[in-house]
Amino acid sequence: ARRRVQEDMAQLKEQGIGTIDLVAVNLYPFVQTIAREGVTLEEAIENIDIGGPTMVRAAAKNYESVAVVVNPGCYPEILTELREKGELSSETRFRLAAEAFAHTAEYDALISTFLLNRLPGEEVFKEQLILPFTKQADLRYGENPQQQAAFYADVRANPDPVAVAGARQLQGKELSFNNYNDLNAAWDLALEFDEPTVVAVKHTNPCGVASAANIYQAYLRAFAADPVSIFGGIVAANGEVDEQTAEEMAKIFLEAVIAPSYTPEALKVFSRRKDLRLLQVGQARRRDGRVFDYKKISGGLLVQEMDTQPLNPEDWRVVTRRNPTRQELEDLLFSLKVVKHVKSNAIVLARGLQTVGIGAGQMNRVGAARIAVEQAGAKARGSVLASDAFFPFKDTLEVAAEAAVSAVVQPGGSLKDEESIREADRRGMAMVFTGRRFFKH
Repeated sequence: ARRRVQEDMAQLKEQGIGTIDLVAVNLYPFVQTIAREGVTLEEAIENIDIGGPTMVRAAAKNYESVAVVVNPGCYPEILTELREKGELSSETRFRLAAEAFAHTAEYDALISTFLLNRLPGEEVFKEQLILPFTKQADLRYGENPQQQAAFYADVRANPDPVAVAGARQLQGKELSFNNYNDLNAAWDLALEFDEPTVVAVKHTNPCGVASAANIYQAYLRAFAADPVSIFGGIVAANGEVDEQTAEEMAKIFLEAVIAPSYTPEALKVFSRRKDLRLLQVGQARRRDGRVFDYKKISGGLLVQEMDTQPLNPEDWRVVTRRNPTRQELEDLLFSLKVVKHVKSNAIVLARGLQTVGIGAGQMNRVGAARIAVEQAGAKARGSVLASDAFFPFKDTLEVAAEAAVSAVVQPGGSLKDEESIREADRRGMAMVFTGRRFFKH
């Protein structure tokens, strides 16, 4: 009933109904229900609230006369205002109404997403895309100080179990927009590997990656891969960080470190670096099921599946007279995992499960190859090269051959593949085609 509308008040009086000043509703626990492993469709539907959202929306629509509360966290401040002023201000009622509509919208979004994903058939991308996200923090600024920013987390019942959004910050300054972005890039790459691996990232591109018998050795080798660029960077380890590794990491300035776990001794070492952001994330493992990647464009959203298909050298095709050696094959697989996470055009040189040169984000492929070779220097000799896409000309292969690169992995599929194959044969290089490209924009 609208208090300012005489007809509404007259109807209340006629029916002998009193006014309602405040409506507090906690909706059925739909999210908690569908988060349970093995939940049935019947259980989920039973926990879809009907009357609750109806009362919430009705009260919110009439915010001028009624206060509506959907968040128990607001109870103390509401009680305080009622005790001090005897009623809630119009500003408070309006804010509560807006929160209530957002709450029911999120609730309906979770229900619709759950049901749409249960529809029969193989349609991956539904007609409607509803993404319920909840703000976790206001950030100091965005990519640059003149941009405002915030961090929102996916609140669906079954989010990515190894997502950076679910990481727990153990110490350090608050995370920035760029920290989150770089942490995500580093951790995504670390998840590619089963063996102990450390990834160093700068501006979302890996600058040093290495695998070894343990995380300590992997870090030493990742650092050695590019001791200049790692300064002020982000480091991800796909295994537990111990005291010895922490001591090495603490020797230089790092923005953040992310790993599945840390020993108590390692935490003590890191505590000396009070500004270092230390994050603990779910146990590293390959993603199973569909995970989507979103890219915003003006007026719209691009949605794609993340490329989580495993790489299998048995599916590759040797196109040169010389086959790669066993060590070269291991390095080719390693370098291909890395190049997947380097901005296109991308070239990665690696040797002994360690990157030695990375060319990222160039306008042409030969330019990326020259950067990688220059960075590698003498370490390019005997290394292998991975390319995220095919060679349109043989010039990239010529740059690699002049640096004494011994083997190459690329998708193949260029009109001038034969020209590149002949050049590789002439130089005594091994080359394999994968049939899969790895553009990253």
